[in-house]
Amino acid sequence: MKKVIFTMAAVFALTFANAQDKKGGSSDMKFGVKAGYINSNFTGDYDTDATSGFYVGGLVDFSISEKFHVQPELLYSMEGAKDAALNFVRIPVMAKYYVMEGLNLQAGPQFGFVAGGDDIKDNVKSLDYGLGIGAGYELESGLFFDARYNLGLANISDIDGVDANTTSFQVGLGYRF
Repeated sequence: MKKVIFTMAAVFALTFANAQDKKGGSSDMKFGVKAGYINSNFTGDYDTDATSGFYVGGLVDFSISEKFHVQPELLYSMEGAKDAALNFVRIPVMAKYYVMEGLNLQAGPQFGFVAGGDDIKDNVKSLDYGLGIGAGYELESGLFFDARYNLGLANISDIDGVDANTTSFQVGLGYRF
């Protein structure tokens, strides 16, 4: 697990360092912050009720072309299900396609690391991965709004014979500098 976290940190550090080298006067990279509401639940062998929480974090938007951007994010999110709370550090890497001025469609992988929660955290694996799909709208001021559905593809249950996947819907707002 420590190797995975170290590898992810190294990849992001090199990406940011490379982006800083290219920044020299160009506007192809923007930093930002975002936060919002998240409604999550488990699928699989668990029969649980959804729970509400929040997420908060930062992002870097890389402009590949006028219509195509890549946006890695680092988010802290409160997820799980009713009476089964889990906190994650999530790393989504979203490909964004602009269908018109300000409006984009998003899709990409995400990786999650369990960062706490109630007693259920002792029965789940520390790594989660999945796919996010959504849409966003950006104003010229830098303010943006987005909505995303996240489908967990990993079985996070650490109990033999029991399957559990994460699923969530999030809406939020943010600001790009």
